[in-house]
Amino acid sequence: MEYGYIRVSSKDQNIDRQVEALKAYSPYIYIYIDKQSGKDFERKEYKRLIKKLKKDDTLIIKSIDRLGRNYDLIIEEWRKITKDIGANIKVLDMPLLDTTQKELTGKFISDLVLQILSYVAEQERTFIKQRQAEGIRIAKEKGILFGRPRKMYQFDEWALAYLKGKLQAKEAIIESGVSRGTFFKRVKEIRNASWWDV
Repeated sequence: MEYGYIRVSSKDQNIDRQVEALKAYSPYIYIYIDKQSGKDFERKEYKRLIKKLKKDDTLIIKSIDRLGRNYDLIIEEWRKITKDIGANIKVLDMPLLDTTQKELTGKFISDLVLQILSYVAEQERTFIKQRQAEGIRIAKEKGILFGRPRKMYQFDEWALAYLKGKLQAKEAIIESGVSRGTFFKRVKEIRNASWWDV
């Protein structure tokens, strides 16, 4: 059996592009759809899909970020699907991520690409945190006092990444885990802060 999985981060986002890609691959594919963040795998339709998957079934997704946003968790789910369940995964936008290629080289390349993606994502998270820490240090050196407790700004790293052009607004909002309004309010505050000079 072939199953498709589609995920968008909010209820008002359009799924047509993903549906079209999956239907073009297989017009008879059964598709599960979640409209929520990819920060973890606590998603109703995804859980239903995993219960359905059996050995030698294939899970098809348009791109790896539709499966999730956290690469450590993606690798864990990848192992569960391919090793524990014995099903396959095919990522349409990245043909190297295709475990239906049963030869040893195909499996090796697929696992290697996934590990590389995980490493790159982890490095970017580290760089963002470093840049955030540098910004805070510089602000403190300039005598800038933050008006609210720091714990209220745990999503600043994503706001800073957006302001520095490292992330698109949509991606930064998804990663930050806050509403669009809250995110852009904080972006405006940072832009108006005396320590912000980028």
